[in-house]
Amino acid sequence: MGFDDLLANNAEYATDFADGYFDGIAKAGVAIVTCMDSRIEPLGMVGLRIGDAKILRSPGGRISTSVLAGLVLGVQLLQVDRILIVPHTRCAMASGTDDDLRRVITEKTGSDATWMSFGASPDQAGRLRTDVDMVSNHPLIKGHAEVGGFMYDVDTGLLSRVL
Repeated sequence: MGFDDLLANNAEYATDFADGYFDGIAKAGVAIVTCMDSRIEPLGMVGLRIGDAKILRSPGGRISTSVLAGLVLGVQLLQVDRILIVPHTRCAMASGTDDDLRRVITEKTGSDATWMSFGASPDQAGRLRTDVDMVSNHPLIKGHAEVGGFMYDVDTGLLSRVL
């Protein structure tokens, strides 16, 4: 099967696609950093639509080097002036530590995963505080964008401001 089903779905999607031919500017001035979890629909959860925001996803919604680079580009080149950092409830990245994840992966695959870093921690509030501080104080973001820390509840769909 490979990717045939997905390509067929895309062909259907493209038959009435009307969202092309505009620039890559974030029309609502928003960037959302959230988890890769498939229960999260970043645009829909804040009432936005395609073209309104820059979406950056990472395990646990953490600020990695590449996510931070994307935020700087969004702020400096794509009119982003509000950044939401949004982890979520019942996240696997908050269920343990990197050591726990490495152990599970090694047991499952038989391959050594000790060299990988995931950023897992059961202290979601602490991680969020660290990430908001890092982004807020970045010299290419500070003074150019408001940064907020939020929690998304995957069971109710509610977003609440934490920081």
